[in-house]
Amino acid sequence: MIKKTVTGFVAGAVMAISGQAAMADGHGEITVAYFLEWPMPFLAAKASGEYEKALGKKINWVSFETGTAMSAAMASGDVQISVSQGVPPFVVAASGGQDIQVVDVAVSYSENDGCVVHADLEIDKDSAGELAGKKVAVPLGTAAHYGFLRTMDHFGIDLSTLSVVDMAPPEGAAALSQKAVDFACGYGGGLSRMKEYGNVILTGPEKEELGILVFDVTSVPAAYAAENGEELTKFLKVTAAANAAWAADPNDELLAAIAEQAGMDLEAARSSIATMAFPSVDEQLSGKWLGGNAQTYMKGVADVFVNAGSIDSALDSYEGAVNTAPLMATK
Repeated sequence: MIKKTVTGFVAGAVMAISGQAAMADGHGEITVAYFLEWPMPFLAAKASGEYEKALGKKINWVSFETGTAMSAAMASGDVQISVSQGVPPFVVAASGGQDIQVVDVAVSYSENDGCVVHADLEIDKDSAGELAGKKVAVPLGTAAHYGFLRTMDHFGIDLSTLSVVDMAPPEGAAALSQKAVDFACGYGGGLSRMKEYGNVILTGPEKEELGILVFDVTSVPAAYAAENGEELTKFLKVTAAANAAWAADPNDELLAAIAEQAGMDLEAARSSIATMAFPSVDEQLSGKWLGGNAQTYMKGVADVFVNAGSIDSALDSYEGAVNTAPLMATK
């Protein structure tokens, strides 16, 4: 099931490349993809119109539920910039031949992504072997999918024994609440709701100790970056300023703007954003992130997906999938 779904998505995305539409910026506007229920500082700049002021054109903001959908929209030419796309869906698309690039590290989070087992099963990390044979909801091709694969590998659970259902986090939470699945994996608001019905298998720090990093990127079609480098730099500069403003003074006025744009109440947004980190431009350009480690990490993600039969093959290197020039120009 996993292989069919994810490789089918890749094939569709690659086919869409051949028919890629003309970039919307040629008509004085661009379309930017983002997530609801995912509170980030850039949303305050979205609310105030700072992006439109900097770019001097109309921006169509479109919300998505998964990073795989973002990839497909970029492949079709419908989206020029995707904010906070998960690394795994990016890797799936790039591995399938889609010419897209990472241009910044949008957010790092380990507590905001994970798998939750229904409380009635009374299964935790010490008895995780009992998950074999169970039914699980996973948003395939996403960061949560990668974390799920690494977690199952850590506990020695044979994937062939599991019944895996492809569900976006909100649907996965609903299925868990109804006991339609035994456990579910997700992120953001969906994960928060999952926790109402069970317990996480591994905490964020526990995942990090195993090398299961969780971060999102801003991604773009390579053609857009090549043709609109100055515009992309302006966009990233607004994002960096929003992150810096939040880091300097994470006040309730800013949080209220972020929460409203994310479609969340204030306290839910406060709880979620508290688990997130937004690296500065210098940090992003360092060896820890886009200076080398991110490319190595992407290769590791791809190899895990290949070994799990989720994608057919990985690139030899993901160096070409990272373009730091627009971010460097913000300095």
